Amino acid sequence: MESFEQSSRPYLIFGEGSLDRLGEVARAEGFSRTLLTADAGLVHTGYVQRAINLLATSGITAYVFSEFGENPDSDMIERGCAIAKNRDIDSFVGLGGGSSLDCAKGINFVLTNGGTIQDYWGYGKASIPLLPMIGIPTTSGTGSEAQSYALISDSENHIKMACGDPTGTFRIAILDPVLTITQPHLVTAATGFDSLAHAVETYVTNARNPISEMYSREAFRLLQLNFHKVLQEPKDMDARAAMQLGAYFAGTAIENSMLGATHACANPLTQAFGITHGRAIALFLPHVVRFNNSVVASRYADLLNYGGIDVNTNPGETLATFLESLATLAQLPRRLQDEGIPRNSLVELSKQASTQWTASFNPRPFNQEAALEIYHCAY
Repeated sequence: MESFEQSSRPYLIFGEGSLDRLGEVARAEGFSRTLLTADAGLVHTGYVQRAINLLATSGITAYVFSEFGENPDSDMIERGCAIAKNRDIDSFVGLGGGSSLDCAKGINFVLTNGGTIQDYWGYGKASIPLLPMIGIPTTSGTGSEAQSYALISDSENHIKMACGDPTGTFRIAILDPVLTITQPHLVTAATGFDSLAHAVETYVTNARNPISEMYSREAFRLLQLNFHKVLQEPKDMDARAAMQLGAYFAGTAIENSMLGATHACANPLTQAFGITHGRAIALFLPHVVRFNNSVVASRYADLLNYGGIDVNTNPGETLATFLESLATLAQLPRRLQDEGIPRNSLVELSKQASTQWTASFNPRPFNQEAALEIYHCAY
């Protein structure tokens, strides 16, 4: 058995009403002047003010930064860093979807270590430990609350940069499924499918290990059993809780095994055409599963069996078909042409896909030719 390492962070607090613990745990971590990153849409739900009040009750002053979008970029990080410097920030709370959580991490990098966020593209480039952070996801999607990486786009060329550091993990993750109830259907659909992709991809990457496999399997089981429930019964709290925990487990699997060709194909599409990440993932995941089946069929069979799904003689096709049925149920796109992507862009997209970092972890060798094959299948 090969050797591996695993980080024990974050400390996890899970359950209905767990947001109420925010002030208590922030005070225990020594928070005093906190930058609360939360996207503008979340402000209207009342959760931001509630978080501010909980922190204030524990003697912690919170300053809100909401000037960022769905895919936070380097300019947004600079704006947030300027606010943090002026407020003498000593801690961060990320409240919201992956953008809110990644924004907290990105600002933290630059605030503590200087320079620009581009300086931290890669892993372990922070010479000074990042300030303590608490992550509170309001979606069941990216799993950023479980990871030491932030995904930040370069505002000039729109390339997504994965910036990671051992101190870039949230000290505490608070998973309160109540916070996910206000998600619009499209957000539930896109983030839920993204989480499924994380579980499927991490289970077969060439960087997998026994820890990541355990998290991938349980994430897949929880997500596939409950995805259709949260789509059809959005206020089903048990299903919401299972999805949130599944997304966290999938994020933990990413931290230990990385991703593969699906994300390599999706990122250039988001970069070039602004397709929402989860929608882009839905376009490619079934085709990547079919592409990888020749080398990891037995692993797909294991995943399906663990999830309680009957497997025929072709596990990859069984899984791909199952994923397509979920995408249809979620009203996610199935074809690139339906999203208005011109066919003459596929060659350039495949070139970019082949250079993505996650491409190197795909279980079947993945180059531009392979990427173009997948793009054509998705067209």
